[in-house]
Amino acid sequence: MEGPAAVSQRAEVQAEPPAASGENGTMRLPDLTYTEQETELRSAVRSVLDDRAGFTAVLARTETPQTYDTALWRTLAAEVGCAGLLIPESLGGAGASFREAAVVAEEVGRSVAPVPFLGSVVLATVALLSAAADDAGGDRVNQLLTELAAGTTTAALAVPFAAMPGASLSPTVRIGLAAGGDADGVYRLSGTVAGVADALPADVLIVAADGVPLGLHAVPADDPGLTRTPVVSLDMTRQLCDLSLDNVRGTRIAAGPRAEQAVADALQAGAAMLAAEQLGLADRALEITLAYVRQRYQFARPVGSFQALKHRFADWWVAVTQARAASRYAAACLADHDPDTPVAVALAKAACSDTAVLASQEMIQLHGGIGFTWEHPAHLFLKRAKSTSIALGSADRHRGTLARLADLPPGMDPRRA
Repeated sequence: MEGPAAVSQRAEVQAEPPAASGENGTMRLPDLTYTEQETELRSAVRSVLDDRAGFTAVLARTETPQTYDTALWRTLAAEVGCAGLLIPESLGGAGASFREAAVVAEEVGRSVAPVPFLGSVVLATVALLSAAADDAGGDRVNQLLTELAAGTTTAALAVPFAAMPGASLSPTVRIGLAAGGDADGVYRLSGTVAGVADALPADVLIVAADGVPLGLHAVPADDPGLTRTPVVSLDMTRQLCDLSLDNVRGTRIAAGPRAEQAVADALQAGAAMLAAEQLGLADRALEITLAYVRQRYQFARPVGSFQALKHRFADWWVAVTQARAASRYAAACLADHDPDTPVAVALAKAACSDTAVLASQEMIQLHGGIGFTWEHPAHLFLKRAKSTSIALGSADRHRGTLARLADLPPGMDPRRA
Protein backbone atom coordinates (compact mmCIF):
# COMPACT_ATOMS: atom_id res chain seq x y z
CA MET A 1 0.00 0.00 0.00
CA GLU A 2 1.31 3.43 -0.91
CA GLY A 3 -0.38 5.27 1.97
CA PRO A 4 2.31 5.40 4.67
CA ALA A 5 4.90 6.88 2.33
CA ALA A 6 2.58 9.68 1.31
CA VAL A 7 2.08 10.73 4.92
CA SER A 8 5.66 10.31 6.09
CA GLN A 9 7.02 12.31 3.17
CA ARG A 10 4.94 15.27 4.28
CA ALA A 11 6.84 15.47 7.56
CA GLU A 12 9.97 16.49 5.67
CA VAL A 13 8.27 19.40 3.92
CA GLN A 14 8.48 22.79 5.56
CA ALA A 15 5.20 24.51 6.37
CA GLU A 16 4.02 27.38 4.22
CA PRO A 17 4.99 30.80 5.61
CA PRO A 18 2.13 32.69 7.24
CA ALA A 19 0.26 35.29 5.24
CA ALA A 20 2.19 38.55 5.22
CA SER A 21 1.94 42.03 3.81
CA GLY A 22 3.07 42.52 0.24
CA GLU A 23 5.10 45.35 -1.20
CA ASN A 24 2.11 47.68 -1.34
CA GLY A 25 0.90 46.80 2.16
CA THR A 26 -1.73 44.39 0.85
CA MET A 27 -2.28 41.01 2.48
CA ARG A 28 -0.57 38.12 0.68
CA LEU A 29 -2.95 35.16 0.76
CA PRO A 30 -1.66 31.62 1.29
CA ASP A 31 -1.45 29.20 -1.62
CA LEU A 32 -4.84 27.47 -1.86
CA THR A 33 -3.80 24.85 -4.40
CA TYR A 34 -3.00 21.27 -3.44
CA THR A 35 0.67 20.38 -3.06
CA GLU A 36 2.21 17.25 -4.50
CA GLN A 37 2.31 15.67 -1.06
CA GLU A 38 -1.36 16.45 -0.47
CA THR A 39 -2.27 14.93 -3.83
CA GLU A 40 -0.33 11.75 -2.98
CA LEU A 41 -2.06 11.55 0.39
CA ARG A 42 -5.45 11.97 -1.28
CA SER A 43 -4.64 9.15 -3.70
CA ALA A 44 -3.64 6.80 -0.88
CA VAL A 45 -6.77 7.52 1.18
CA ARG A 46 -9.09 7.34 -1.82
CA SER A 47 -7.74 3.97 -2.91
CA VAL A 48 -8.55 2.52 0.51
CA LEU A 49 -11.99 4.10 0.70
CA ASP A 50 -12.93 3.10 -2.86
CA ASP A 51 -11.97 -0.47 -2.05
CA ARG A 52 -13.43 -0.74 1.46
CA ALA A 53 -16.19 1.89 1.70
CA GLY A 54 -18.31 1.47 -1.40
CA PHE A 55 -21.83 2.84 -1.13
CA THR A 56 -23.37 -0.64 -0.91
CA ALA A 57 -21.15 -1.52 2.04
CA VAL A 58 -21.77 1.82 3.76
CA LEU A 59 -25.53 1.49 3.36
CA ALA A 60 -25.52 -2.08 4.67
CA ARG A 61 -23.54 -1.04 7.75
CA THR A 62 -26.08 1.65 8.70
CA GLU A 63 -28.58 -1.16 9.30
CA THR A 64 -26.34 -3.11 11.69
CA PRO A 65 -25.76 -2.59 15.44
CA GLN A 66 -22.10 -1.69 14.73
CA THR A 67 -22.52 1.34 12.48
CA TYR A 68 -18.85 2.36 12.57
CA ASP A 69 -16.41 0.41 10.40
CA THR A 70 -13.65 -0.13 12.96
CA ALA A 71 -11.64 -2.40 10.66
CA LEU A 72 -11.55 0.26 7.96
CA TRP A 73 -10.60 2.85 10.55
CA ARG A 74 -7.66 0.73 11.75
CA THR A 75 -6.40 0.58 8.18
CA LEU A 76 -6.68 4.33 7.68
CA ALA A 77 -5.33 5.15 11.12
CA ALA A 78 -2.38 2.78 11.38
CA GLU A 79 -1.47 1.65 7.86
CA VAL A 80 -2.12 4.86 5.94
CA GLY A 81 -1.09 7.01 8.90
CA CYS A 82 -4.12 9.28 9.09
CA ALA A 83 -4.38 9.06 12.88
CA GLY A 84 -1.09 10.86 13.47
CA LEU A 85 -1.35 13.59 10.87
CA LEU A 86 -1.48 16.47 13.36
CA ILE A 87 0.77 14.87 15.99
CA PRO A 88 4.46 15.89 16.14
CA GLU A 89 7.09 13.48 14.88
CA SER A 90 8.62 13.38 18.36
CA LEU A 91 5.48 11.57 19.54
CA GLY A 92 5.29 9.23 16.56
CA GLY A 93 3.06 11.35 14.35
CA ALA A 94 3.55 12.70 10.84
CA GLY A 95 4.07 16.31 11.90
CA ALA A 96 1.75 17.43 9.10
CA SER A 97 -0.68 20.35 9.16
CA PHE A 98 -4.37 21.10 8.82
CA ARG A 99 -3.93 21.32 5.06
CA GLU A 100 -3.24 17.58 4.92
CA ALA A 101 -5.97 16.85 7.46
CA ALA A 102 -8.43 18.77 5.28
CA VAL A 103 -7.53 16.60 2.29
CA VAL A 104 -8.36 13.45 4.27
CA ALA A 105 -11.59 15.06 5.51
CA GLU A 106 -12.59 15.76 1.91
CA GLU A 107 -12.11 12.10 1.06
CA VAL A 108 -14.09 10.95 4.10
CA GLY A 109 -16.93 13.24 3.02
CA ARG A 110 -16.64 12.08 -0.57
CA SER A 111 -17.25 8.46 0.40
CA VAL A 112 -19.57 9.17 3.37
CA ALA A 113 -17.30 6.75 5.23
CA PRO A 114 -18.40 5.57 8.72
CA VAL A 115 -15.06 6.27 10.43
CA PRO A 116 -14.26 8.52 13.44
CA PHE A 117 -11.77 10.75 11.63
CA LEU A 118 -13.35 14.02 12.76
CA GLY A 119 -13.81 12.95 16.37
CA SER A 120 -10.44 11.32 16.95
CA VAL A 121 -7.93 12.89 14.55
CA VAL A 122 -9.30 16.42 14.79
CA LEU A 123 -11.43 17.18 17.86
CA ALA A 124 -9.75 14.93 20.43
CA THR A 125 -6.22 15.32 19.06
CA VAL A 126 -6.37 19.11 18.87
CA ALA A 127 -7.75 19.27 22.41
CA LEU A 128 -4.85 17.13 23.62
CA LEU A 129 -2.26 19.13 21.69
CA SER A 130 -3.63 22.35 23.17
CA ALA A 131 -3.75 20.82 26.65
CA ALA A 132 -0.12 19.74 26.35
CA ALA A 133 0.91 23.26 27.37
CA ASP A 134 -0.56 22.62 30.83
CA ASP A 135 1.76 20.93 33.31
CA ALA A 136 -1.22 19.28 35.03
CA GLY A 137 -1.16 16.19 32.82
CA GLY A 138 1.79 16.49 30.47
CA ASP A 139 2.94 12.86 30.74
CA ARG A 140 -0.57 11.48 30.29
CA VAL A 141 -1.19 13.78 27.30
CA ASN A 142 2.03 12.70 25.59
CA GLN A 143 1.19 9.06 26.22
CA LEU A 144 -2.27 9.49 24.70
CA LEU A 145 -0.91 11.34 21.68
CA THR A 146 1.65 8.59 21.10
CA GLU A 147 -1.07 5.94 21.24
CA LEU A 148 -3.27 7.95 18.89
CA ALA A 149 -0.43 8.40 16.41
CA ALA A 150 0.21 4.66 16.38
CA GLY A 151 -3.44 4.01 15.57
CA THR A 152 -3.85 1.73 18.59
CA THR A 153 -6.18 4.12 20.42
CA THR A 154 -9.19 6.12 19.27
CA ALA A 155 -10.41 9.13 21.23
CA ALA A 156 -13.41 11.44 21.23
CA LEU A 157 -14.09 14.86 22.70
CA ALA A 158 -17.18 14.65 24.92
CA VAL A 159 -19.06 17.73 23.73
CA PRO A 160 -22.44 17.87 21.97
CA PHE A 161 -22.00 17.66 18.21
CA ALA A 162 -24.03 20.85 17.85
CA ALA A 163 -21.57 22.85 20.02
CA MET A 164 -20.70 26.21 18.48
CA PRO A 165 -17.04 27.28 18.28
CA GLY A 166 -16.44 30.42 20.32
CA ALA A 167 -19.42 29.88 22.61
CA SER A 168 -18.85 29.80 26.35
CA LEU A 169 -18.13 26.35 27.74
CA SER A 170 -20.93 25.04 29.98
CA PRO A 171 -19.97 21.54 31.16
CA THR A 172 -22.75 19.19 32.24
CA VAL A 173 -20.31 16.93 34.09
CA ARG A 174 -19.10 17.78 37.59
CA ILE A 175 -15.92 16.92 39.45
CA GLY A 176 -16.39 14.94 42.65
CA LEU A 177 -14.12 13.90 45.46
CA ALA A 178 -11.39 11.39 44.76
CA ALA A 179 -11.96 7.93 46.20
CA GLY A 180 -9.57 6.16 48.51
CA GLY A 181 -6.67 4.65 46.62
CA ASP A 182 -6.97 6.99 43.62
CA ALA A 183 -3.62 8.23 42.32
CA ASP A 184 -2.67 11.89 42.22
CA GLY A 185 -4.38 13.72 39.40
CA VAL A 186 -7.32 11.31 39.29
CA TYR A 187 -10.79 12.77 39.91
CA ARG A 188 -14.27 11.31 40.02
CA LEU A 189 -16.69 12.61 37.39
CA SER A 190 -20.48 12.43 37.29
CA GLY A 191 -23.01 13.84 34.82
CA THR A 192 -24.30 13.44 31.27
CA VAL A 193 -23.35 14.65 27.81
CA ALA A 194 -25.90 14.34 25.01
CA GLY A 195 -25.35 13.90 21.29
CA VAL A 196 -21.62 13.16 21.15
CA ALA A 197 -20.13 12.27 17.76
CA ASP A 198 -17.61 9.45 17.25
CA ALA A 199 -17.77 8.38 20.91
CA LEU A 200 -19.11 4.88 20.20
CA PRO A 201 -15.83 3.46 18.81
CA ALA A 202 -13.60 5.54 21.14
CA ASP A 203 -11.21 3.96 23.63
CA VAL A 204 -10.69 7.23 25.53
CA LEU A 205 -13.04 10.15 26.09
CA ILE A 206 -11.80 13.69 26.70
CA VAL A 207 -14.31 15.17 29.15
CA ALA A 208 -14.64 18.76 30.36
CA ALA A 209 -15.94 18.85 33.94
CA ASP A 210 -17.13 21.73 36.08
CA GLY A 211 -15.25 22.31 39.29
CA VAL A 212 -12.77 24.61 41.03
CA PRO A 213 -11.10 24.99 38.68
CA LEU A 214 -12.76 23.60 35.56
CA GLY A 215 -10.81 20.62 34.29
CA LEU A 216 -10.27 18.54 31.17
CA HIS A 217 -9.99 14.83 31.88
CA ALA A 218 -9.10 11.65 30.04
CA VAL A 219 -11.64 8.92 30.80
CA PRO A 220 -11.16 5.27 29.74
CA ALA A 221 -14.21 4.13 27.79
CA ASP A 222 -14.29 0.79 29.60
CA ASP A 223 -14.78 2.37 33.05
CA PRO A 224 -17.71 0.57 34.69
CA GLY A 225 -19.34 3.89 35.62
CA LEU A 226 -19.44 5.10 32.01
CA THR A 227 -22.48 4.31 29.86
CA ARG A 228 -22.65 5.02 26.14
CA THR A 229 -26.19 4.91 24.79
CA PRO A 230 -26.46 4.93 20.98
CA VAL A 231 -29.22 7.15 19.62
CA VAL A 232 -31.02 6.88 16.32
CA SER A 233 -29.33 9.62 14.32
CA LEU A 234 -30.29 11.33 11.08
CA ASP A 235 -26.90 10.31 9.70
CA MET A 236 -26.27 6.72 10.76
CA THR A 237 -22.84 6.81 9.10
CA ARG A 238 -21.88 9.01 12.06
CA GLN A 239 -24.12 7.74 14.82
CA LEU A 240 -24.33 9.92 17.92
CA CYS A 241 -24.55 8.65 21.47
CA ASP A 242 -25.41 9.96 24.92
CA LEU A 243 -22.84 9.66 27.69
CA SER A 244 -23.65 9.02 31.33
CA LEU A 245 -20.87 9.19 33.92
CA ASP A 246 -21.41 7.90 37.46
CA ASN A 247 -18.36 8.40 39.69
CA VAL A 248 -16.07 7.68 36.75
CA ARG A 249 -12.28 7.93 37.13
CA GLY A 250 -10.78 10.72 35.05
CA THR A 251 -7.13 11.77 34.81
CA ARG A 252 -6.79 15.54 34.68
CA ILE A 253 -4.86 16.74 31.63
CA ALA A 254 -5.58 20.48 31.85
CA ALA A 255 -7.24 22.90 34.25
CA GLY A 256 -8.70 26.38 34.31
CA PRO A 257 -8.22 28.66 31.30
CA ARG A 258 -6.00 26.10 29.55
CA ALA A 259 -8.80 23.53 29.65
CA GLU A 260 -11.27 26.04 28.20
CA GLN A 261 -8.79 27.03 25.51
CA ALA A 262 -8.18 23.39 24.59
CA VAL A 263 -11.89 22.82 23.96
CA ALA A 264 -12.17 26.12 22.05
CA ASP A 265 -9.21 25.19 19.82
CA ALA A 266 -10.69 21.77 19.15
CA LEU A 267 -14.10 23.13 18.17
CA GLN A 268 -12.59 25.73 15.86
CA ALA A 269 -10.40 23.17 14.11
CA GLY A 270 -13.33 20.74 14.00
CA ALA A 271 -15.54 23.28 12.24
CA ALA A 272 -12.87 23.89 9.61
CA MET A 273 -12.29 20.18 8.97
CA LEU A 274 -16.03 19.54 8.89
CA ALA A 275 -16.26 22.21 6.18
CA ALA A 276 -13.65 20.27 4.21
CA GLU A 277 -15.72 17.12 4.64
CA GLN A 278 -18.79 18.97 3.32
CA LEU A 279 -16.74 20.13 0.34
CA GLY A 280 -15.78 16.56 -0.50
CA LEU A 281 -19.41 15.49 -0.24
CA ALA A 282 -20.63 18.28 -2.53
CA ASP A 283 -17.92 17.62 -5.10
CA ARG A 284 -18.65 13.88 -5.20
CA ALA A 285 -22.40 14.47 -5.48
CA LEU A 286 -21.75 16.71 -8.48
CA GLU A 287 -19.49 14.10 -10.05
CA ILE A 288 -22.01 11.26 -9.64
CA THR A 289 -24.95 13.32 -10.89
CA LEU A 290 -23.09 14.68 -13.89
CA ALA A 291 -22.15 11.14 -14.93
CA TYR A 292 -25.79 10.08 -14.57
CA VAL A 293 -27.32 12.81 -16.75
CA ARG A 294 -24.77 12.08 -19.45
CA GLN A 295 -25.95 8.48 -19.84
CA ARG A 296 -29.66 8.95 -19.01
CA TYR A 297 -31.63 9.43 -22.23
CA GLN A 298 -35.00 11.05 -22.74
CA PHE A 299 -36.55 11.97 -26.10
CA ALA A 300 -33.58 10.23 -27.77
CA ARG A 301 -30.97 12.56 -26.21
CA PRO A 302 -29.01 12.74 -22.95
CA VAL A 303 -30.97 14.67 -20.33
CA GLY A 304 -27.76 16.50 -19.51
CA SER A 305 -27.99 18.24 -22.88
CA PHE A 306 -31.15 20.12 -21.85
CA GLN A 307 -30.41 23.80 -21.35
CA ALA A 308 -32.32 24.07 -18.07
CA LEU A 309 -30.19 21.34 -16.51
CA LYS A 310 -27.00 22.93 -17.82
CA HIS A 311 -27.89 26.10 -15.92
CA ARG A 312 -28.40 24.15 -12.71
CA PHE A 313 -25.12 22.32 -13.09
CA ALA A 314 -23.31 25.60 -13.78
CA ASP A 315 -24.67 27.13 -10.58
CA TRP A 316 -23.80 23.95 -8.69
CA TRP A 317 -20.23 23.95 -10.00
CA VAL A 318 -19.77 27.61 -9.05
CA ALA A 319 -21.03 26.90 -5.51
CA VAL A 320 -18.58 24.00 -5.11
CA THR A 321 -15.70 26.09 -6.44
CA GLN A 322 -16.48 28.92 -4.03
CA ALA A 323 -16.79 26.46 -1.15
CA ARG A 324 -13.41 24.97 -2.05
CA ALA A 325 -11.75 28.37 -1.87
CA ALA A 326 -13.30 29.05 1.54
CA SER A 327 -12.39 25.61 2.90
CA ARG A 328 -8.81 25.73 1.65
CA TYR A 329 -8.34 29.20 3.10
CA ALA A 330 -9.58 28.06 6.50
CA ALA A 331 -7.23 25.06 6.49
CA ALA A 332 -4.30 27.25 5.43
CA CYS A 333 -5.04 29.80 8.17
CA LEU A 334 -5.16 27.05 10.79
CA ALA A 335 -1.92 25.56 9.51
CA ASP A 336 -0.15 28.93 9.63
CA HIS A 337 -1.69 30.14 12.93
CA ASP A 338 -2.97 33.12 10.98
CA PRO A 339 -4.82 35.80 12.98
CA ASP A 340 -7.58 35.66 10.35
CA THR A 341 -8.40 32.07 11.37
CA PRO A 342 -11.71 32.81 13.20
CA VAL A 343 -13.01 34.71 10.16
CA ALA A 344 -11.82 32.01 7.75
CA VAL A 345 -13.40 29.19 9.76
CA ALA A 346 -16.75 30.96 10.13
CA LEU A 347 -16.81 31.70 6.41
CA ALA A 348 -15.85 28.14 5.44
CA LYS A 349 -18.40 26.44 7.69
CA ALA A 350 -21.22 28.72 6.52
CA ALA A 351 -20.37 28.39 2.82
CA CYS A 352 -19.69 24.65 2.85
CA SER A 353 -22.81 23.85 4.90
CA ASP A 354 -25.04 25.58 2.36
CA THR A 355 -23.20 24.01 -0.57
CA ALA A 356 -23.38 20.47 0.84
CA VAL A 357 -27.14 20.73 1.40
CA LEU A 358 -27.64 22.22 -2.08
CA ALA A 359 -25.54 19.46 -3.65
CA SER A 360 -27.38 16.62 -1.92
CA GLN A 361 -30.77 18.05 -2.79
CA GLU A 362 -29.81 18.56 -6.44
CA MET A 363 -28.38 15.04 -6.53
CA ILE A 364 -31.71 13.54 -5.50
CA GLN A 365 -33.83 15.71 -7.78
CA LEU A 366 -31.68 15.32 -10.88
CA HIS A 367 -31.58 11.55 -10.51
CA GLY A 368 -35.35 11.46 -10.80
CA GLY A 369 -37.16 8.43 -9.37
CA ILE A 370 -34.02 6.37 -8.69
CA GLY A 371 -32.67 9.17 -6.48
CA PHE A 372 -35.53 8.67 -4.01
CA THR A 373 -34.91 4.97 -3.49
CA TRP A 374 -33.20 3.41 -0.47
CA GLU A 375 -30.77 1.46 -2.65
CA HIS A 376 -29.28 4.60 -4.24
CA PRO A 377 -26.59 6.42 -2.21
CA ALA A 378 -28.21 9.85 -2.69
CA HIS A 379 -29.97 9.72 0.69
CA LEU A 380 -26.63 9.02 2.41
CA PHE A 381 -25.35 12.30 1.00
CA LEU A 382 -28.47 14.19 2.04
CA LYS A 383 -28.38 12.86 5.60
CA ARG A 384 -24.67 13.61 6.01
CA ALA A 385 -25.15 17.10 4.53
CA LYS A 386 -28.13 17.92 6.74
CA SER A 387 -26.52 16.65 9.93
CA THR A 388 -23.21 18.43 9.29
CA SER A 389 -25.03 21.66 8.48
CA ILE A 390 -26.19 21.69 12.11
CA ALA A 391 -23.05 20.23 13.66
CA LEU A 392 -20.45 22.54 15.23
CA GLY A 393 -22.65 25.55 14.52
CA SER A 394 -25.22 26.07 11.79
CA ALA A 395 -24.54 28.24 8.75
CA ASP A 396 -26.66 31.06 10.18
CA ARG A 397 -24.79 31.03 13.48
CA HIS A 398 -21.45 31.15 11.70
CA ARG A 399 -22.68 34.01 9.54
CA GLY A 400 -23.58 35.80 12.76
CA THR A 401 -20.04 35.20 14.03
CA LEU A 402 -18.65 36.40 10.72
CA ALA A 403 -20.72 39.58 10.91
CA ARG A 404 -19.41 40.28 14.40
CA LEU A 405 -15.80 39.60 13.46
CA ALA A 406 -16.09 41.75 10.34
CA ASP A 407 -17.77 44.53 12.37
CA LEU A 408 -20.87 44.62 10.18
CA PRO A 409 -23.85 46.71 11.36
CA PRO A 410 -26.47 44.73 13.34
CA GLY A 411 -28.98 42.97 11.15
CA MET A 412 -26.86 43.02 7.99
CA ASP A 413 -26.58 39.65 6.22
CA PRO A 414 -22.88 38.84 5.47
CA ARG A 415 -23.99 37.34 2.14
CA ARG A 416 -25.19 40.79 1.05
CA ALA A 417 -22.37 42.85 2.51
